[in-house]
Amino acid sequence: MDRLTARELFDRVGSRLSLRWVAGQRGETRAIVPAEKQSRRPSLAGYLNIIYPNKIQIVGSEELAWLDSLDSRLRWEMIQKIVGFQPTALIVTKDQTVPADLRDAANETDTPVWVSAQRGHELLTYLQYHLARMLARRVTLHGVLMEVYSIGVLITGESGSGKSELALELITRGHRLVADDAPEFLQIAPDVIDGTCPEMLQDLLEVRGLGILNVREMFGHTAVKPSKYLRLIVHLAVMPREQPLEQSGLERIYGANSYREVLDTRIPMTTIPVAPGRNLAVLVEAAVRNHVLKTKGVDPAQTFLDRQAHQMRRQAPW
Repeated sequence: MDRLTARELFDRVGSRLSLRWVAGQRGETRAIVPAEKQSRRPSLAGYLNIIYPNKIQIVGSEELAWLDSLDSRLRWEMIQKIVGFQPTALIVTKDQTVPADLRDAANETDTPVWVSAQRGHELLTYLQYHLARMLARRVTLHGVLMEVYSIGVLITGESGSGKSELALELITRGHRLVADDAPEFLQIAPDVIDGTCPEMLQDLLEVRGLGILNVREMFGHTAVKPSKYLRLIVHLAVMPREQPLEQSGLERIYGANSYREVLDTRIPMTTIPVAPGRNLAVLVEAAVRNHVLKTKGVDPAQTFLDRQAHQMRRQAPW
């Protein structure tokens, strides 16, 4: 998401944070943009700061006490400076009364002012996390996102390669569907990519010949999952009928493993050739198990090569 307006943010978090909109209602179109797109020091949410202002300024007891300690002229200057920064919203904590001069200035400048029953640190923690997710970099990829053995797996391949049929087979084997056809991925940490399903496609799987299936209704609530971190990509490579399934010596040992960049994050990718008679569901399960072993430092291919090298040293004539 490139921008988030005050109204959109209020609608998303207002109920959870017990927010009331008390002033500056005409400022609902004020937008907050990702931190990397801000020209000044990036700070999406924080306590009231008039040096490096936050887009969401939290006004707690200490901040209100600080305003009360100022003489009338300096107080007016500070309030004008606060609203002059054009924050997306000011949030007053613990159901405290909004000072009349701050309310008037907010109404004059269309600065949204919200009041919450929660404490400042609770608001800050929740807003920082959810703003980061709402404004995170995201991309839509073609494929089927599944949870296989608790690992997020994106199944990719050309149209007609059997992605949906493979997903259906995996679901019948107890694995879970996240999204079919167009899963959305967002970067929630430098090396963490979270995959979700667009609202329109939730619980649905399109299989050629059968049409659109409702996986939740057919297999139960445990057959679907709202989101999953992407850890592995399995690419289905359709082999021409006239071309035999051939692999180089190293591929037969190590497998067809590589990486794919998703939002500047390297995701391991395993390519599985699609050919008649191959049980793709079993191969995907094996690929996931092998990926888990590798993350734990167990490499079967390297183990085989080490054994071979040891055997050759034992049989050497010298």
